[in-house]
Amino acid sequence: MKTVTLYTDGACSGNPGPGGWAAILMYQGHKRELSGGEAATTNNRMELMGVIEGLRALKEPCSVDLWSDSRYVIDALEKGWAVRWRKNGWMRSKKEEAKNPELWEELLRLTELHEMRYHWVKGHADNPWNNRCDMLAVEQRNRFAEEI
Repeated sequence: MKTVTLYTDGACSGNPGPGGWAAILMYQGHKRELSGGEAATTNNRMELMGVIEGLRALKEPCSVDLWSDSRYVIDALEKGWAVRWRKNGWMRSKKEEAKNPELWEELLRLTELHEMRYHWVKGHADNPWNNRCDMLAVEQRNRFAEEI
């Protein structure tokens, strides 16, 4: 099984507002950068889209080291919260619905194809790959902001 490193990030101006996502896949010295965005979205949706699109780009099951500065994403996956939300009909508690269930459903489907390891990285710090993802996501956010 190939071991792939995946860095992701999301950016949004306003909540909702124009947003962007980015993913960087690395394997044996090769690097692939992906990015995109939406005109009206939220930061959490963009964080999820970075991971989803990064995993969608993999052509076969892999061992994936996912790095993200989003506690929302890392904690929900690593601590099993998203699996529990799905099991409970996309409810976080008896009174609170989980947001973005369609994205979580797709993300869980994709993570189940791979052997996943989750890593939180401090955003806007000294990690060059996280900073590169942030730059790509912000570029996309700005591109969609100009279209409004």
